[in-house]
Amino acid sequence: METALFDYSLPLSAIAQSPSSPRDSSRLLVDGENIQHKLVRDLPSILRKGDLVVFNDTRVMQARLNLFKETGGAVEVLALAEISDGRWEALVRPSRKVATGALLYDSNRQPVLKVVGDGRSGTRMVEPTRGAVRELMRDHGKIPLPPYITAELQDSERYQTVFARDESSVAAPTAGLHITQSVLEGIKKTGAGTAFVELSVGLGTFRPIEVNDISDHSMHEESYRISSHTWDACKEAERVIAVGTTVVRALESAAATGNLMGTTDLFIAPGFEFRLVDALLTNFHQPRSTLLVMIEAFVGSRWRELYSEALASGYRFLSFGDAMFLQREPS
Repeated sequence: METALFDYSLPLSAIAQSPSSPRDSSRLLVDGENIQHKLVRDLPSILRKGDLVVFNDTRVMQARLNLFKETGGAVEVLALAEISDGRWEALVRPSRKVATGALLYDSNRQPVLKVVGDGRSGTRMVEPTRGAVRELMRDHGKIPLPPYITAELQDSERYQTVFARDESSVAAPTAGLHITQSVLEGIKKTGAGTAFVELSVGLGTFRPIEVNDISDHSMHEESYRISSHTWDACKEAERVIAVGTTVVRALESAAATGNLMGTTDLFIAPGFEFRLVDALLTNFHQPRSTLLVMIEAFVGSRWRELYSEALASGYRFLSFGDAMFLQREPS
């Protein structure tokens, strides 16, 4: 399929620059026989006994490092994932001007990273000159907000979910940002259950499609982990409701391979046979993105009507934007 089929006009004014306060006051477009306009705090009202709502409990790392070349030129490093023995895969900008073997320095002119080679899909391999990259991130790193968010975030915890646990991601599982403890308690009161997976959000989620045909797009691998408790609960549930596209990728990867832990480069596109996920709470996504391709796989071309309705109704889009609740189109 042509990538252009997943394009739409997104006004800059529709891109949310700050999170809703409180979290669960974000708007929620509910698809069905008739489109309903609710708030995320109303989520329990559309659930039923036997549902299982699954969240991604990954935590965003302080993965953005502002460093310098020996000449003093600025270099931005986005640490993606540890590969082995302290060596990390990273995005380095400007990459072409940083040679393999180059040392990168902190603001005190102390060498902290060495570029040791090339990675996959334009990434670089780096290793610390001393200590560990996680220590460097903790001491000098910043939370990496998406480039379309230009406003300064006053509280970095607003780019973390309330249930975030292990630091493993370079972007938030944004559908989960809307959820509060009150919503979690409300879900349980309906007789529905909750469960958690971990998918480490990286390039596979946020890298744009840059080819003319989606079949030529290569997904970057992301690691995931699903407990046996969560897996058993999914198999017993009346409906499995994923909060976010990362949860869909984790669950459907496990359903396809039988592996509850590992890496996935699963690209969910039209024609994909869903084995586990029945409904999805998700944000509104960028044009020409793998996330939007997944939405078409889930509900068909109806997404265009839903997005048009959302834009006409003043919904806020992308990471800090509003959400929608979708039920999978029968295969």
